[in-house]
Amino acid sequence: MTNPLFTLPAVPGIPVRGEDATYPVGRIFCVGRNYAAHAAEMGIEVDRQTPFYFTKTPSAAVLSGASVPYPPGTDNFHYEMELALAIGAPVFRASKEQALGAVYAYGCALDMTRRDLQLAERAKQRPWDLGKDVENSAVFAPLTKAADFGVVANQRIHLAVNGDVKQDATLEELIWKVDEIICHLSRFYHLRPGDLILTGTPAGVGPVLAGDVITGGIDGLDPIALTLTDAK
Repeated sequence: MTNPLFTLPAVPGIPVRGEDATYPVGRIFCVGRNYAAHAAEMGIEVDRQTPFYFTKTPSAAVLSGASVPYPPGTDNFHYEMELALAIGAPVFRASKEQALGAVYAYGCALDMTRRDLQLAERAKQRPWDLGKDVENSAVFAPLTKAADFGVVANQRIHLAVNGDVKQDATLEELIWKVDEIICHLSRFYHLRPGDLILTGTPAGVGPVLAGDVITGGIDGLDPIALTLTDAK
């Protein structure tokens, strides 16, 4: 076995409620426009034919409670509160039952977005990478095992900036449900443990500035928090 030329920075493992071991971050898939009200506020009609996705690299992951610098290249950095699901068993071309059985855990997550860059690239029909795959932009709270969380139904999902509530909805508003997302995504990928899926954000997204504190939660899950510091 050859030695690597250099050592890559470690990707954080996500704590799991009731476990000493952490959940290793592998691939990060994100579902776009999965709440009708959010799509409307972005000026886009919901596509109910199939879900669509973008990705974030594992190095974008950061744990809840972190303080991270305001990112470069943007004047319009947005929060997006989301339900994350963690895959715990290999699955490919899943049935509904297989899809739900593949979920190891759920957790709160933030999809932080350079909105100005995302919209500029979207207008040119280019990929969203500069807007979405941003350092420290995939924020994860501790996970709760699926059996302990129960069925994803009408749990409240909410977010506040400096204590001022900005997003307030329920998981019942998800257009594509958990099993539907996994069934569809597993047609194109062999999903495996370490894969995380962010399921979309409700309406109320908006900008944050250095010094702001973002907090959020989903009923039954550990809450999430992020502090923005001055740009580096």
